[in-house]
Amino acid sequence: MIKKDSLDLDEKLCTHIGLAHTRWATHGEPSALNSHPHRSDKHNEFVVIHNGIITNYKELKKYLITKGYDFESETDTEVIPKLIKYVYDNRESDITFSTLVERVIQQLEGAFALVFKSRHFPGEAVSTRRGSPLLIGVRSEHELSTEHIPVQYKNGELCPSLSATLSDCSNTMGDDKAVEYYFASDASAIIEHTNKVLYLEDDDIAVVTGGELSIHRMSRQAGEDPVRAIQTLQMELQQIMKGNFDAFMQKEIFEQPESVVNTMRGRICFDSNTGDHSGFSYGTCRLTRQILEELTELPVMVELASDFLDRNTPIFRDDVTFFISQSGETADTLMALRYCKDHGALTVGITNTVGSTICRETVCGVHINAGPEIGVASTKAYTSQFVSLIMFGLMMSEDRLSLQNRRLEIINGLRMLPDQIKTVLSLDEKIKAIASELYQQRSLLVMGRGYNYATCLEGALKIKEITYMHSEGILAGELKHGPLALIDKHMPVIMVIMRDACYIKCQNALQQVTARSGRPIILCCQDDPEVTKNAYQTIELPHAVDCLQGILTVIPLQLLSFHLAVLRGYDVSSMPLHSLHG
Repeated sequence: MIKKDSLDLDEKLCTHIGLAHTRWATHGEPSALNSHPHRSDKHNEFVVIHNGIITNYKELKKYLITKGYDFESETDTEVIPKLIKYVYDNRESDITFSTLVERVIQQLEGAFALVFKSRHFPGEAVSTRRGSPLLIGVRSEHELSTEHIPVQYKNGELCPSLSATLSDCSNTMGDDKAVEYYFASDASAIIEHTNKVLYLEDDDIAVVTGGELSIHRMSRQAGEDPVRAIQTLQMELQQIMKGNFDAFMQKEIFEQPESVVNTMRGRICFDSNTGDHSGFSYGTCRLTRQILEELTELPVMVELASDFLDRNTPIFRDDVTFFISQSGETADTLMALRYCKDHGALTVGITNTVGSTICRETVCGVHINAGPEIGVASTKAYTSQFVSLIMFGLMMSEDRLSLQNRRLEIINGLRMLPDQIKTVLSLDEKIKAIASELYQQRSLLVMGRGYNYATCLEGALKIKEITYMHSEGILAGELKHGPLALIDKHMPVIMVIMRDACYIKCQNALQQVTARSGRPIILCCQDDPEVTKNAYQTIELPHAVDCLQGILTVIPLQLLSFHLAVLRGYDVSSMPLHSLHG
């Protein structure tokens, strides 16, 4: 939900600032009262928009209530404007807006990207970040005076060779040298206005006043870059438009034949069967662990970043750690990254967002080049992350003679993959018909094993995430250890049974399901009568190399989750983007 407050217009500077934000409700229900901006008081002395979470808001709120501050919302965010008003009201002398913000964020714990506006500082906006993404778009009708913004430090230090700023960009309305600034958490939110952006680092404080942009920090750390470079985005506006599709998620599912090609482009040569040394989610890691262990002959451990941080996990200097995130800004993953860096491990990032924090803080990495993902649920990024890790495994096995036949098999499988994905997408109408039978159910089980167990977990996650329907991914080998008690003719069951090393074992699980009157919907290979005769319905897929099956089997589950959500009346077109235009 978006809420807009009318803000003062400084007539002298003729500076217009628009403040708006869309955000999932982390505290309190989605409502007008809980939406952003949040204000310090009924006179709107300070207003703020916030992306992230304040973990110590209860303590701050309790303290501010004792000081006479009244709270209107159920959000964690509201403590921020009230805290800045408290600091302002108790100042001992004149103070700048940026210094106020600096003092406030020293009291905040958690992750945040913030933009502030105040009646006390007309024509001025201040933004900052810690743990949440924040970029600034710059739009001007004339050539910018510099492509680098120097960081100004509290101790007065400034890189002398980069003293230029954007200060000569007049902001007078009607002036052909007017400049506009856009604060956003994602480039997709501003690409229709500008392709010039700079990325803020944690604890940067960016100030726009009178047409000037400046960046401040408390002090300079060793090895810290003293400038923020303005970059040119390669993204096209067309990439974030829905086109002929009903929703972004649907569009992104159907983009996967192209997105996997873009991930492989320039990195694998099918003519010579070699991979270039170029250089995700938990589900992607689970999906590729088996093949990575086979190709690298090294043990691979898969960790959820949130769980990793809850333990004193041993990390050593000869460890290689991969950090996989579609946005490159996932807070738990970033904290795990910094933990591993502090322990001397080699860090590798796999992201879909050029210029993201994970890109900047890892030693090396891979951009998956899947294109912008606007839909709430990740689809094409998942499959592109998968392909990236497969290519890494191929590169690591290049010098192993015993694995050359296996490598050729996988490379040939990758060559065929785009056309096979198109074949799977052609089953959309059949999958929609299956969804029409399932959408009123309360629960859904998805089971498989081997390479396809990760597909079951990802498929169940998509169904939960988009349809608000309970769904559970089950390892078929564990069916007798509890899950079998759930099976009857009323419980919808999806099984993934492909012709691979687990085929016979999965058939045994199928017999257990049918023996209890289960009516399984089976994802299987084309022309498999043994499976088909025991299925309630089948979705027949092209045969692929075992380690690549996960791409072909996950797409029907992506489509199923989309159709289930539509049939259940949920909006899958939401754009979780947050922006401020100033």
